[in-house]
Amino acid sequence: MAEMKKVATRDSYGNALAALGAEHPDLVVLDADLAGATKTGVFKKAFPDRHFDFGIAEGNMMTAAAGMAAAGLVPFASSFAMFAAGRAFEQIRNSVGYPNLNVKIGATHGGISVGEDGASHQCCEDFALMRSIPGMTVICPADDIEAKAAVKAAYEHQGPVYLRFGRLAVPVFHSEDYQFVIGKGEVVRDGKDVAIIANGLMVYEAIQAGELLAEAGISARIINMPTIKPLDEELVLAAAKDCGKVITCEEHSIIGGLGEAVCSLLSEKLPTVVRRIGVNDEYGHSGPAAALLKQFGLSAEHIVEVAKDLCK
Repeated sequence: MAEMKKVATRDSYGNALAALGAEHPDLVVLDADLAGATKTGVFKKAFPDRHFDFGIAEGNMMTAAAGMAAAGLVPFASSFAMFAAGRAFEQIRNSVGYPNLNVKIGATHGGISVGEDGASHQCCEDFALMRSIPGMTVICPADDIEAKAAVKAAYEHQGPVYLRFGRLAVPVFHSEDYQFVIGKGEVVRDGKDVAIIANGLMVYEAIQAGELLAEAGISARIINMPTIKPLDEELVLAAAKDCGKVITCEEHSIIGGLGEAVCSLLSEKLPTVVRRIGVNDEYGHSGPAAALLKQFGLSAEHIVEVAKDLCK
């Protein structure tokens, strides 16, 4: 596959906020002393009076975001995934989720690809935490174009939204006319032997795996599933019915994320053989992002191995 432009989706987040801020004066951004890393500094430079730094106090930030939402503003509360979803879980649950307030959580640095920051910052539990909150929409975009579209969709959506962005630059494979809709997935490549459902940076790995599998005579349907909650049930069920075998791929624990959401749906409505690719109930560790992804099986090569074994 030809070399493609690469952009970290955390950069997409910052740029999308700045663009939306110019159109919507009710949009405000909160950060926890990480504006340079979360890229909300782009918004701060353009709209300094609408950017609020709460320091290393994520719980306080989420409670303030709830108050701003109650006052009619649309706050985007930003921090690393480990601190946004993990440290501030109680405040998100009780102050944002329970009253169903219009708070958007922009969580950057999700997953193993945080790299050298190590296990303390490599959050692979955030999908599980946020999915458990009633009424919370959970989104993990796959590239720059989808990420910017997801931020816009989150602004327009009434209710709490959790958006996960990455530190690692990833290929931009969507075209500029791509239409993102909350709760909808897309078939990136059609196939009939096995369905591979992925989100985040694993989508491009799945696309590459699909090409390698085609060379081996296996036809793989590649599905991008950016919204983990609500899941595109119709698309999942159609893929399971047509292909008979499903693989899920996510840069998250196999517990509580995309794989579990797909398995829960299929076990109730269309029992199907499923293999989950993700972090296998273990902590990460420090190292180069690309090397860690391969070590933890989050690669096109590993997807190919699992697919070939499943299709025997």
